[in-house]
Amino acid sequence: MEGLHNFINDINGFIWTYIIIWALIGLGVFFTLRTKLVQLKMLPEMLRLTTEKSGRTSNGKEVSGFQALCVSTASRVGVGNIAGVAIAIVTGGPGAVFWMWLIAFIGASTGFVESTLAQIYKLPKRDGGFHGGPAYYIKNALNQPKVAKLFAILISVTFGLIYASVQANTITLSLVTAFGIPNHVVATALVIMTAVVISGGVRRIATFTSFLVPIMAGIYILASLYIIVVNIERVPAMFALIVHDAFTPQAAVGGGLGSVFMTGIRRGLFSNEAGEGSVPNAAATAGGKHPVRQGLIQSFGVYVDTWFICTATAFTILITSQYEIGGSITGIALAQQSFATVFGSVAPVILSVIVFLFAFSSIVGNYYYGEVNIPFFQGDESGESPSIIARNALAIYRAFVIFMVAFGCFAELSFVWDAADLFMGFLALTNLYAIARLGKYAFIALDDYIAQKKNGVEDPVFNPSILPDTRGIHAWGKE
Repeated sequence: MEGLHNFINDINGFIWTYIIIWALIGLGVFFTLRTKLVQLKMLPEMLRLTTEKSGRTSNGKEVSGFQALCVSTASRVGVGNIAGVAIAIVTGGPGAVFWMWLIAFIGASTGFVESTLAQIYKLPKRDGGFHGGPAYYIKNALNQPKVAKLFAILISVTFGLIYASVQANTITLSLVTAFGIPNHVVATALVIMTAVVISGGVRRIATFTSFLVPIMAGIYILASLYIIVVNIERVPAMFALIVHDAFTPQAAVGGGLGSVFMTGIRRGLFSNEAGEGSVPNAAATAGGKHPVRQGLIQSFGVYVDTWFICTATAFTILITSQYEIGGSITGIALAQQSFATVFGSVAPVILSVIVFLFAFSSIVGNYYYGEVNIPFFQGDESGESPSIIARNALAIYRAFVIFMVAFGCFAELSFVWDAADLFMGFLALTNLYAIARLGKYAFIALDDYIAQKKNGVEDPVFNPSILPDTRGIHAWGKE
């Protein structure tokens, strides 16, 4: 088993360091230039769309743009936003935070493109609402059903099963450490909570996450903001240190500038998931009159993840000066130590609550990415799952998710986490291939949206005829 684990780690190191990261950066830069800095010039519109009618769906069956954002944020905002950032600072120093910010800016354009494509090629559901994602635009727009099925398998196993175990394991460790709650009690509670939420499908998930995500993000950001305020005199020096070390790293950073750069961009890419193909599955569920709406909302979601949540962690660690580059204290332990400088012995309790909220929301969000791709296992051309076999497949999938949640409460998951990274690598490459080929349609949709806004249209309407090829477009005109 150890030999297999080492082999997987070697593959992960190669494909992530030499292929995936540079593919993500390259496409991100191209999309940034081709959209003429959509992530910057359309920022006011992103804010308007995100807050517009944020608490409601359009007809009781559709998912609002804000709810779709919450589903995607629930998945990508996890314990990595705390532990991962702490590890990045210990490994790459304060300068890694600067590159984390930069990659989020670049990744926001990629997030826009993939989510806009998910909207263009989404499918209407028989009972109302929509679904879609990379598997759907790979199959219906690129006409490559085998590649689509491969993507569906990869995302269902990686997010719905393996990552569910990882998040459950994190919740258990946190609660056992902070409160001494036995593993079996945590497992029982998590299984019941997960079963209740996922049994209601996407609309229950959307409702649940639109309630939970703002709360969990707000609690964490407010706690971090309090730490910043009580140490306000250190803020200028902290910013100066971040910028200085981004280009002139401290001697303690092994690998020098290259290590700082790679650590920062990997943290940013892993955290916001832009380009990996997960977020478009949530983006496709939203209603609306134009696909660019959800593209802009999900682009803003990249900022929420990295510029808000990850930055809150980074500032808390840096401003309290509890870190040591190359030191042994890292991850959640470093975050707890940093919080303890201000909140004292109550810090583990605060972090445990936050970790629970982050991790459980990820279980729910990750589950949906599997649910929406289950129909591909049945070869259903419409993307629906009307047959008894398909309905049973969904029930079996839910049972496996619940089992993996329980399993994660007791298991040592270093091996499956590395295996999940391998799956995620191939998942990202599949999606990057697709959006590189289909990105031109997102550009046309963006130009159309901007043109309508300039002509005084407050709420632009999408007409598929503006695209040179309407193959695979089924939802538009039916909303």
